[in-house]
Amino acid sequence: MTLGKPGHLAGKSLCLATAVPCLLDYMFTEEKFGQAEKTELDAHFENLLARADSTKNWTERILRQTEVLLQPNPSARVEEFLYEKLDRKVPSRVTNGELLAQYMAEAASELGPSTPYGKTLMKVSEAEKRLGAAERDFIHTASLSFLTPLRNFLEGDWKTISKERRLLQNRRLDLDACKARLKKAKAAEAKATCEGDTVPDFQETRPRNYILSASASATLDDTSRSLPWAELKEKHPGGWRLPCFFLLPLAPSVTLARGCLSLPEDRKLWNDEVDKAEQELRVAQTEFDRQAEVTRLLLEGISSTHVNHLRCLHEFVKSQTTYYAQCYRHMLDLQKQLGSSQGTM
Repeated sequence: MTLGKPGHLAGKSLCLATAVPCLLDYMFTEEKFGQAEKTELDAHFENLLARADSTKNWTERILRQTEVLLQPNPSARVEEFLYEKLDRKVPSRVTNGELLAQYMAEAASELGPSTPYGKTLMKVSEAEKRLGAAERDFIHTASLSFLTPLRNFLEGDWKTISKERRLLQNRRLDLDACKARLKKAKAAEAKATCEGDTVPDFQETRPRNYILSASASATLDDTSRSLPWAELKEKHPGGWRLPCFFLLPLAPSVTLARGCLSLPEDRKLWNDEVDKAEQELRVAQTEFDRQAEVTRLLLEGISSTHVNHLRCLHEFVKSQTTYYAQCYRHMLDLQKQLGSSQGTM
């Protein structure tokens, strides 16, 4: 394949601004189809990733179900969510127990507070009111001590981990692209050394959609033009030989001769291409290792997250125990009052 100027390549595939994203997408697609090598992470790193994903998934489920427990009304949950997103204070909401207490008190007032039924309604109303207040305290305490830490992890630490993981994925794709480029460069150099019939070019040393450097593109453009025979003989007094090193596609008249010019600068360009690929591979490997270390430290921080969530879980159980103990005490007092009132009737 003969390439023209960089603009010609960009016009057929992509522009310079989108070259890197498209190259990463290409490498990712090649890996999915098994057509490109993939740099594998070590087993410990993979275990850290799996544990982090599992922590995130179960934290989301526990958070959502706890919200349902504390507020069964889905409309109320949506309203509270919108208030939180707008950074506005959630308005105070009457609990179901408090609403029931209000209805019972109004019914007793209208039906007759001095009647046995009205007196009982008033007593139950007071008990339900205390139950509603205990529920309100439980919801507030559970939200602060349990829901807020879980939500902070998902919206804070996990977003940071996800960002660094995406960056690590890009670094790995860059590394794999550099490995593929170096492999193709060495293969094309060996092919050019041994074969005189086939004419390799720079495209064989780079993945698809790779933008050539300005120097390589200028060289391609200069060598793709036909040169007069007199100029060729004057420039290359060494003459012809079979086979020799190939770097770039020559003019059609030269290619048909099934020979090539013995050009020292051509061999130097091949060596420069391999050296450049090796240098880029070293840089990509360094960046990948650095990003892998950053991501590993964040993933190891999941252990601290588990410790924090364990403490929050103990707080949640404590608040729930207090709530049910208060409910039991209020209902036990109500039952005693109702029993004594029945004895006096």
